[in-house]
Amino acid sequence: MKRRPRRKKNPQAYRERSYRRLHQAGLVATEVRLMETDLHILAPVPVEDRALVVVTEVRRQLEEYIAAHPVFLDSLVPLAMDDHAPSPVRDMLAAATLAGVGPMAAVAGVIAEAVGVALLRQGLDEVIVENGGDVFVARRQECRIGIYAGESVLSGRVGLLLRPPQMPCGVCTSSGSIGHSLSMGVADAVVVQATSTALADAAATRLGNEVSPRPESIDRALAVARTIEGLTGVVIVSGDRMGAWGGVELVPLAS
Repeated sequence: MKRRPRRKKNPQAYRERSYRRLHQAGLVATEVRLMETDLHILAPVPVEDRALVVVTEVRRQLEEYIAAHPVFLDSLVPLAMDDHAPSPVRDMLAAATLAGVGPMAAVAGVIAEAVGVALLRQGLDEVIVENGGDVFVARRQECRIGIYAGESVLSGRVGLLLRPPQMPCGVCTSSGSIGHSLSMGVADAVVVQATSTALADAAATRLGNEVSPRPESIDRALAVARTIEGLTGVVIVSGDRMGAWGGVELVPLAS
């Protein structure tokens, strides 16, 4: 399920994943890796075996669908809904249509949410699933999600405060300067909050594509965000500039 990036970025920037050291109090960390999927899960108990079962099944469904519908992998524009497709595929198609991007823009978010929802259904009352900077969050208490924005002076200095009524939700990030994911913009971080993690992922890609070196492009991207149904908040960081829209609550992070 790989797609070649179209612009030069720094893929090593995510490798250290220093944000993963910021564990939430009272939760146990679990790492799950399968092919390109690399999950960091925080839950009350270790969940490696259970999470791996879900990841394996979701990837199987996606890979079989791609084998039968190759355009699903490479399309950069929305595709028609396929009512006969597996649930993860339908979620990606729906998210892509709302955001105006190709369905693979939602792949990390859909996997994170599938794992998180499955663990909640199995009896866990809290879980955080991070997949390459895209996060499914379900907590009973306030939760801070840091914003990592590469070399920006604002990176790691501010975060989103999520309150229990807002969760479960997805918080996903797209970057034009770091990571492996395709982005046609130059933002250091476009962070999107939505009830659907797949939608947050797809919308982060769309909004990231809107950010250019021009300062006014942040406002333009936020205007686009207002037109995407289902988003609850957006934060954009580009160099020393930041803009936000929606119900996001920004808080300073301790250095």
